[in-house]
Amino acid sequence: MQPTIRPIEDRDIEIVVALWDAAGVSRPWNDPVWEIAFARSGPHSTVLVAEAAGSVVATAMIGEDGHRGWIYYLAASPDRHGQGLGRAMMEAAEAWLAGRGVRRINLLIRNENAAVQGFYTHLGYRDTDTVCFQKVLDPGKPE
Repeated sequence: MQPTIRPIEDRDIEIVVALWDAAGVSRPWNDPVWEIAFARSGPHSTVLVAEAAGSVVATAMIGEDGHRGWIYYLAASPDRHGQGLGRAMMEAAEAWLAGRGVRRINLLIRNENAAVQGFYTHLGYRDTDTVCFQKVLDPGKPE
């Protein structure tokens, strides 16, 4: 049975946070509940979930800034790896962005997560040989 991909609902938040932890995509300095709420707060971003047999089994956070689209928190339940969930979530994220007229998509891969580079390369993504800089504007809020 193929999972249903849909926008996150309030009832999914705890499950999604647990999934991100299990999949290793969360970081202690980022508050996942705040990040989910922020992504849901406007029309330029969302969190999609894949649901199978009543359980959330994969996620992707998507946003666009008027110039490029971004995909974050792509995660699948560790016990469901190799079942095409990552690809399905990427296709759904790309469709969400394309529906808003976005022509280019970026994603960030942490250096310690180099193993997923092959996955993204297989989907047509490439290393743009750029460096990402960051400045935290409000240290009281999650990065």
